[in-house]
Amino acid sequence: MKLKLFFFLFLISSITASAQSYIFGKVTSEGSSEIQDVNVINIRTDELVLSNSDGHFMISGKAGDELRFIKPGYERLAHIVSQENIQSPLNVSLVRVTIQIPEVEVKQGLTGNLKIDSKIYNKPKKVEKLSSEIGKYIAQKSDPRILAARAGEFVQPKGQGFSIGKVKNQWDDIDLMKYLEASLGEDYFANLKIDKSQIDHFISYVLAGGFERKKILKYGFCSDADLNRFQRFVLTRISSYRAPQTQK
Repeated sequence: MKLKLFFFLFLISSITASAQSYIFGKVTSEGSSEIQDVNVINIRTDELVLSNSDGHFMISGKAGDELRFIKPGYERLAHIVSQENIQSPLNVSLVRVTIQIPEVEVKQGLTGNLKIDSKIYNKPKKVEKLSSEIGKYIAQKSDPRILAARAGEFVQPKGQGFSIGKVKNQWDDIDLMKYLEASLGEDYFANLKIDKSQIDHFISYVLAGGFERKKILKYGFCSDADLNRFQRFVLTRISSYRAPQTQK
């Protein structure tokens, strides 16, 4: 009898231990309004779910997992799952991204004073002539040899492009380049003897060399591990980047 009871208790504990935990929650805005289609990502499992029309979501996970909440127009939010979040709903609030209103130029109108208005609207003939010549110069087409790559310079190859199907990336390569430049800082590239004006060109060269970034662009998130991986990849590309510039 005792043996059967022990076996039953062991079976119950095994089922409980192997059961998958889920985190339930709700995403709202600063004004407590439900937010739909928020990307909820479990960084450990790489699972991605979307919040529904009521802002609710459900994702598998356990205590200690890191969840990322991403929605265009809102600041990104990271949350470490606690044991309490497993037992009760997790409610998070996203903050809207501040949008700067472009500066509006207020032009001076007619004052009614002939002397003042004539100075404002009757430009000197020399100024009008200079403005006309500048306009003609800008309208001219540049010689293609000016924009052509110099000998030994890396040139981004042109192709027919590719289709990503129904999946819409949160980032593109330009977003990733800006993030890498801001995160690593100018001192990092200076130590590599990369001029400030060549930083974007160098990062583009490294990415074109085969740096794996599919998940980074998909989720719009570059982890510390990705940043370290990029720096290791740089070491394999820096010598070939410098080589054409040092050849005589």
